[in-house]
Amino acid sequence: MKKFIISFIIFSALFSCKSQLPQLVKIEGKQTTVNETIASNKTIENTIKPYREKVEKEMSTVISYTPINLYRNDGNLESSLGNLMADLSYERANLVFNSRTGKNIDFAMFNYGGIRAGISKGNITNESAFNLMPFENSLVVVELTSEKIMELVNYLISENVAHPLSKQFNLTVTEKGSDLKINNAALDTSKTYFVLTSDYLQTGGDNMNFFKDPVNIYLLDYKVRNAIIDYFKATDTIKVSLDGRFRNEKTLKN
Repeated sequence: MKKFIISFIIFSALFSCKSQLPQLVKIEGKQTTVNETIASNKTIENTIKPYREKVEKEMSTVISYTPINLYRNDGNLESSLGNLMADLSYERANLVFNSRTGKNIDFAMFNYGGIRAGISKGNITNESAFNLMPFENSLVVVELTSEKIMELVNYLISENVAHPLSKQFNLTVTEKGSDLKINNAALDTSKTYFVLTSDYLQTGGDNMNFFKDPVNIYLLDYKVRNAIIDYFKATDTIKVSLDGRFRNEKTLKN
């Protein structure tokens, strides 16, 4: 009995000394406005200055020229900037894809909302490319069945906006339905097609679910922005036009 009492006393002492875990009671926040009233730190300013000047110089470097304004909304179902973006991405990416696989991309498709800024007539700088594509999206090639291609076509018709499409793709909406040509040939239901897009869209971004679960996917390790900059650097003067690669004849007749 004596041993039991001693054990009970020791156990009670240990239990009573056990510390409780801290619990969150309240969270408080305070907003600090960053404006000209905040004094700059000269030491930090002097440290940052050479890097800032280097970035500003790089961003203002002229890499090409456009004789016209380039916008994403200067056409109906296509645009000067959309056509340019799709065509230049195709050109740059196909060099990589062909060297690795011995095959060619059939066409390129991106999203209207992915074009974040226009490019005004005149000199094109590195900053123009960053404004056009501020995201870190990369180029990918997906191998799609003819059924997936038709899902893509139905999506374009349903969306009825100027999604960027490369010149290898030609879609006409008619009174009887639609007429599709890829590389000047009708859709072949017995073959698959290699389509260039971005990694964001490939995972179903903007509800482009036809890009998901392809036959094959090829990661090019090539950012969209880098392709844009590389093309601009290699092209002295940009030439682009609205060529009717996606058009609705029913609308035109009305």
